Amino acid sequence: MVQQRGRPRIADVAREAGVSKTAVSFAFNSPERLSPDTATRIREVADTLGYRPHPVARMLSQRRTRTLGVLTPQALSVVFANPFFATFSEGVAAAAEEAGYGLLFVSPLYGSLARAVGRATVDGFVAIGLSEEHPEVGQIRTADLPIVLVDSAAFPEHAAVDTDDEGGARAAAEHLLALGHRDFLVIGVEPPTPGALADFGGIVGRRLAGYRAALAGAGIELPDERVVVGPATVDGGAACLTNAWEDGLHPTAVLAMSDAMAIGALSAAGRLGLKVPGDLSVVGFDDIELARHVHPPPTTVRQPVRPTGEEACRLLLQA
Repeated sequence: MVQQRGRPRIADVAREAGVSKTAVSFAFNSPERLSPDTATRIREVADTLGYRPHPVARMLSQRRTRTLGVLTPQALSVVFANPFFATFSEGVAAAAEEAGYGLLFVSPLYGSLARAVGRATVDGFVAIGLSEEHPEVGQIRTADLPIVLVDSAAFPEHAAVDTDDEGGARAAAEHLLALGHRDFLVIGVEPPTPGALADFGGIVGRRLAGYRAALAGAGIELPDERVVVGPATVDGGAACLTNAWEDGLHPTAVLAMSDAMAIGALSAAGRLGLKVPGDLSVVGFDDIELARHVHPPPTTVRQPVRPTGEEACRLLLQA
């Protein structure tokens, strides 16, 4: 057998195996189109020569990347600082790996999520925190790529995995009302697109609606200045409570839209000299693992974070 120099090519395999280049391509991409003996012989020759199909060329020939995109509305440096997203990603990754797929996390490129979507080479997207109205979702639909939305409503040709955010938020507020609280502060997740509170949609809007509904039922108004927003991180929650306190807002109860932010609020409360729950009660949302190791642990609204990621990925694979 002739010893090859440099990177072996498909023509080298074809010549050594005594077949066409098309047959070599079939051996790697569509082995069912060859006899088992021929496919095996071609692969043995390729192994001997050290030949491997070029991944990009193989992707183009198959029109599949075997990679799924996870679309996030914020920078990955912010997203991965949120323990919720880490747990959610575990679920997506478990289902993807079981099916033999890799993951590509797609966040805004140079401030543009649309630009990032246009450059992502994936077979479909799991989009978290985006609604059907977002232009990036429309861009994916135009490209005829499968998409599954998380924390958003489904639409005719695509699935969604959603949580009863409004109901959970209402239950959180009712819990604090039952404890006798009347002075509230809401620490909210900063939405992807800045805007007035009245324009908030998605999980931010639904949870805010739940809080306000419960408080309104008790005759308590929640003005806009009592709603502060920041990144869904521990530092974000700490900054929200600290800034509100320094601005003269001294609540006895905090409703945080994420456990990470609730943990941050608890940390800030300690630095402000507040006793929890004596001076301040805090209720989070998500029931992440980290919250169980905080003292005192925040009361929280539980949602199945990891299973949500798994289900979203399975729905995408079915699509």
